Amino acid sequence: MSLIAVVDYGMGNLRSVSKAIEHVAGSADRVIVTSNPEDIHNADRVVFPGQGAARDCMNELKRLKLDQPVLQAAKEKPFLGICMGMQVLLSHSEENQGTDCLALYEGNVRHFDKDMHGEDGMKLKIPHMGWNEVNWAIEHPLLHNIEQDSRFYFVHSYYADPADSSLIAARSQYGVDFACALAKDNVMAVQFHPEKSAADGLQLLNNFCQWNGQP
Repeated sequence: MSLIAVVDYGMGNLRSVSKAIEHVAGSADRVIVTSNPEDIHNADRVVFPGQGAARDCMNELKRLKLDQPVLQAAKEKPFLGICMGMQVLLSHSEENQGTDCLALYEGNVRHFDKDMHGEDGMKLKIPHMGWNEVNWAIEHPLLHNIEQDSRFYFVHSYYADPADSSLIAARSQYGVDFACALAKDNVMAVQFHPEKSAADGLQLLNNFCQWNGQP
């Protein structure tokens, strides 16, 4: 039996994530929501979701002694970061007057400019909330049966800006062209919420449940 661990550090609606994964997982898969480092160590695949503020996220990860198990999982096994679970993989966030993050990858998490305008000239609201097109820059097993420029659901005020542009797996547009997915080796991390993104989101999660961690 394959064990899929959804990391619980008190930062997000984990029920919707876990239920979506259970919906697409195979009969031989077991999905657990856990804050136990040992469960993360023993899992075959790890999902690292999250919502809220970067500093709260990092404080809770450290308080629960989950920061190192999460980093280790991202180095060893199929790993999916979602929303805040993508942002804190970088080294630093501008949120909360500056927050040091997990630093799996070098880079910054930046706030959308407060004076952005869309193509129609209208001022854009922050957070970026709703459906938006995702333009994939790579081919990847997690994208099987997902068309280019498919629409996914976003809720965020900050976006990832990795130092190494080769990490960028997809981009989206909201006032600026921003990285909305990062990928390297056994890691895929997305800014959008696949669990809220209808058929394409479920397809991505289904692909993850079958992924062996090879790009």
